[in-house]
Amino acid sequence: MFVSLKRLQLKRRGLANCRRRRKQGESEIRQALEQSPLVKALIFLWFYGGLVALIYSSDIDRVFGQDPLKASAVGGLVFVAAFVQFFANHPISFGHNGRTLLMFGAVLAQLALVRLCGVVVDLLPALSQSAETSQQFLFLLIPYALAPMALSVLLGRRQAIFATIFAGIFGCLLVDQSMVYDFLLGSLLAGMVGVYATHDLRKRGRLMRAGCFVGLVSLLLALLLGHIPLLPEFSDLSPRVVGVQIITVLLVGIITAGIVGGFLPLIEGLFGITTNITWLELADLNHKLLKRMTIEAPGTYHHSLVVARLAESAAEKIGANAIQCQVCSYFHDIGKLVKPTYFIENINPEENPHDDLSPSMSVLVIHSHVKEGVDLAIKHKLKAPIIDVIQEHHGTSLVYYFYRRALDRQEEIRRQVEEGKAHEEDIPEVNEDDFRYSGPIPQTKESAIISLADSVESASRSLEKPTHSKIEQLVEDIATMRLKDGQLDDCDLTLRELSLIKTSFTQTLISMLHSRIAYPKAASTEEGTTEIRNGSAASKKLRVIDAA
Repeated sequence: MFVSLKRLQLKRRGLANCRRRRKQGESEIRQALEQSPLVKALIFLWFYGGLVALIYSSDIDRVFGQDPLKASAVGGLVFVAAFVQFFANHPISFGHNGRTLLMFGAVLAQLALVRLCGVVVDLLPALSQSAETSQQFLFLLIPYALAPMALSVLLGRRQAIFATIFAGIFGCLLVDQSMVYDFLLGSLLAGMVGVYATHDLRKRGRLMRAGCFVGLVSLLLALLLGHIPLLPEFSDLSPRVVGVQIITVLLVGIITAGIVGGFLPLIEGLFGITTNITWLELADLNHKLLKRMTIEAPGTYHHSLVVARLAESAAEKIGANAIQCQVCSYFHDIGKLVKPTYFIENINPEENPHDDLSPSMSVLVIHSHVKEGVDLAIKHKLKAPIIDVIQEHHGTSLVYYFYRRALDRQEEIRRQVEEGKAHEEDIPEVNEDDFRYSGPIPQTKESAIISLADSVESASRSLEKPTHSKIEQLVEDIATMRLKDGQLDDCDLTLRELSLIKTSFTQTLISMLHSRIAYPKAASTEEGTTEIRNGSAASKKLRVIDAA
């Protein structure tokens, strides 16, 4: 209330306007829930409670006898092992309650489907007459790769392998004793195939291909384990039933992939996750903001494309998310759309608006492009990682050019004071912190790569006659300066990865900034045509270069 009254007073005095800065939709309550130990404990209790409920709901001949309590106790021990492995090997996912819920929720969903398949098989009259037939069909009906495929696309290969192993172990408590080993083998094999078939997925069509792979592997395993007879004529089953079994096991793999693909957008929205499929869709240069940039800030647009190329190549070198780096680079400078003519790549050399501004005012305009970029990104509903890169790509770095101008102006007024041409109170105060961006510094490897690529690309424009040694030295100087300034302290980049990034930048810039040879002017003939003598050394040299 007091803030609103103060803002109203400033508006009446002409010191404020009606515009309000947009804020990210991530509320403080949601952030607290994301990190709360109590919420994490409730997630684990919910998972174990769901597992026990599934165990008690199944009426089967268990490995541990007819006592569900023993099976629940064994499930508790396996759960402790899963908790320890999750805590030790997946610290990032463990630190986020949303990811924890997603991982254990996916495993529990697959276990629930195992139980549901058992109920469906028991309800089918043709299968319930024979225990052997029902167990054979149950083996074919279970979607072994559901959790592995979903987590592989959403979180990555390591999390998906975790789900594959423990979904298989927990599932052994829900199936009949006679098919425990077959179930475990099917879970591990089909799950691993699903994980590796969906790794680094960039097209939705590949999901269906992965489902086909899972179906074929499940079919092969069913044939080897005898759940589908290799020779129907020596089996009690009719060829028609065998055909139904083959079609069933293939369709289960394809339907599993379809379910994963169908629920991906919903899960991404609920858990704030952006998959490579979505990143590829966002890489479309026909986005409204990028089309505006081509018209209103063409220099910034070209700069963003070059930064995207630099960042993508460097990310591939160190195993970071290359497509994320590419897309975030496209949008990292969208804030310059508000005042495009105040940035060097868009400035007309004959009309530099900063000539009429003090250094402190100029740096305010330069700093504002970060806040304006966040505002535009929120308005156009861009993904949270893009907004993070917009905020972090300058970190808390110093706008050295205007800081140097401010120091020079301060020194000039001091001289005027000594000469009696100015008063001492006219000397402006120059605080380095006022010329630094507000941050934060890059928090991820992708954000750090884009930050370095942005600086390197901007600095490379000032190179005259760029050579390999000049470009290499430029990249080295910028990376060292950023490192010493503490801009890379929070992004988990290793020195080896930083070295690979510098090498990638150098190679990419050399390919972009290579100089052309100076072709000799053609001699004019009396008829007005031009020719180059074939026997001349220059002509021979040109032919060799052209051939190369």
